[in-house]
Order: sequence, then C-alpha cells, then structure tokens
Amino acid sequence: MAERTKYAPGTFSWVDLNTTDQDGAKTFYGGLFGWDADDQAVGDGMTYSMMSIAGKPVAGISLQGEMQRQSGAPPAWNSYVTVESADESVDRATKLGANVRAPAFDVMDVGRMAVIQDPQSGFVMVWEPKLHIGASIVNTHGALSWNELATPDLDASAAFYTELFGWQVEPLEGMEFPYRIIQNAGASNGGMRPSQANEPCYWLAYFGTDDIDASLAKSTELGGTTLVGSTDIGMGKIAILQDPQGAVFALFAGDFDD
Repeated sequence: MAERTKYAPGTFSWVDLNTTDQDGAKTFYGGLFGWDADDQAVGDGMTYSMMSIAGKPVAGISLQGEMQRQSGAPPAWNSYVTVESADESVDRATKLGANVRAPAFDVMDVGRMAVIQDPQSGFVMVWEPKLHIGASIVNTHGALSWNELATPDLDASAAFYTELFGWQVEPLEGMEFPYRIIQNAGASNGGMRPSQANEPCYWLAYFGTDDIDASLAKSTELGGTTLVGSTDIGMGKIAILQDPQGAVFALFAGDFDD
C-alpha cells in the first residue's frame, strides 16, 4: 500500500465514476473492492459518494448530470491529473487544439477543476488541489494503480500530453504491439496504446487486486461482465471488465510501485 499526502503536478491523482445508477454502482464496487461510501451533498439534491478503504479516499461515484442522461452518454470512469493551475492548463490545452468541455471552476473548497477533450476525443480532468489532494492510497487492492490511454493516433496523443503536462512518453521495448510509458517527475505515470477497431479514445482506469481470478469471479457474481480475461503481461496480470451499468475499468495484479 502506498499512501499519498500530495501529488507532483502532472500526476494522475484521482478517478471518479459518472453512472446511471449511483446506488447500484456503490453496491457493485463495494462488494468487489471492499469500498465504504460517504455520501456528501453537492447541491441541487445531488450527492457525491466518496469511496474509501479503511477511511482513506480512493475514488468517487456520482450520478450522471441531466445533459449526460439526455444525450445517452454511457457511464464512464474519469481520470484526473494534478496541476498547479487549472486555468493555465485550460489555456494551454486550448492552444494545443483541445476542446474545453468545462472551463475551470471551483469544487466548493476542495479544489478547482476543468474538463478537457483532447484532439483525439479522449476526456481528461485537470485537478488543482485545495483541501482534497486526490486518492490517499494507491497501488494496493481496490486502489488506483494505472491509467492508460487508448488512442487512434499514438504519436499525436503523445505530443499533445507532453506539451500539456510536461510528460516524457517513451516506447516500451519488447512488446508485441506499440506501447508508450508515461514518465512524470521521474516516476511511471501510466501508458498509451493504439485503440482497437471500434474502440473509442479514452483513459482506462486500473485498480489493484490481490487475486485477479477471485476478483473476476466476484465481479461476475455481482453482475459485472468480463471483456478481457486474466492476461499475463510479464510484470503481472491484467483484466478488463464492465460494471453492471456499463462503465469499463481494469484490474492489475502484480508488483506495485511505492
């Protein structure tokens, strides 16, 4: 288990789920990962479920907004990157050709954020922390362990995010297909790969598991769907799943970074 009290700018620090069934999602992920829910009022009768392990926040779950529901947007996990200034990140992203879906705004007194759609159509959130730094623990069972971009243009995505966040994006040698490792502030910070046929451009959130086969069986029992079964990648095993509401996420079992 790796505890965090701060994140270097450019680091993935938080994930949350926008879903059509908030209570159903809390039941599913609570059963799968042992998460506890703390429902916090966020106005207009809405709540934001802060999901935790042993009292330490690891992810969030919220109900889709009215516009998302009306447009038929599927439930999805959102990946957040810590930045020094959400406003400056929006300005930089705009100059780099991104579409700003939500300009920088305050999230009460916990932080400031913005929603950016990159030039290949993938969504990423930028997070300027105040009271909430992001996940307090990572790289353990039930906690965020990796973020991976599926993109139709690997070179273009690497160039965009390098300019936006100052990442170093380098090829991972020895793979059967192209894969890029993201480095930020001297640490591994996710990856990028080419999207498959009919696969959208999106950031895939990986959660750690102590036993990938047991987690797959538990997901099935709770109503989840296995999209890609347990796959050995050398440093560990991964799997890709879909929760009962349709959001896609992944599992990783192996050696975790500190």
